[in-house]
Amino acid sequence: MNKVLIVVDMQNDFVDGALGTKEAGQIVPGVIKKVESAVKNNQCVIFTKDTHYSDYLSTSEGRKLPVEHCIKGSSGWEIIPGLKKYADKIIEKNTFGSVELPEEVKDYDEIELVGLCTDICVISNALLLKAHFPEKSISVDASCCAGVTPQSHNNALEAMKMCQIEVNYLAQ
Repeated sequence: MNKVLIVVDMQNDFVDGALGTKEAGQIVPGVIKKVESAVKNNQCVIFTKDTHYSDYLSTSEGRKLPVEHCIKGSSGWEIIPGLKKYADKIIEKNTFGSVELPEEVKDYDEIELVGLCTDICVISNALLLKAHFPEKSISVDASCCAGVTPQSHNNALEAMKMCQIEVNYLAQ
């Protein structure tokens, strides 16, 4: 089986920047370990980057979440330092889920997601991929994800389980 690892939005603003949380910081070592293992095993790794522009506050998302973050070109938009050297394949997305992602992973049998935020972008991409590929193995490593709050993280994991996305705790 060929497998792809999708690293969702492991960007400075979500770890220790504008929208950073203690929980996001806590998953960093596990995500780095998982990515290093994937690279060592010649597994494809795709990073997504939440990407906004100077007009963010006038967008629908910006009106509902009025915190500027991941503005293209800013330090907050960058992949965190511990992962940056592995981020050869990056998909920029201006919304929660990437409509380009299914095309990028169509040739893989197994799709695993890790990253931030479980309850927004991880779940959006996982459900989008499940809708495109109902017969593929799609999983999330919960130990390498964090949500806006611990409760919303757990709610998202339960929702993904109900949609037949496998939730694992592998990086512990």
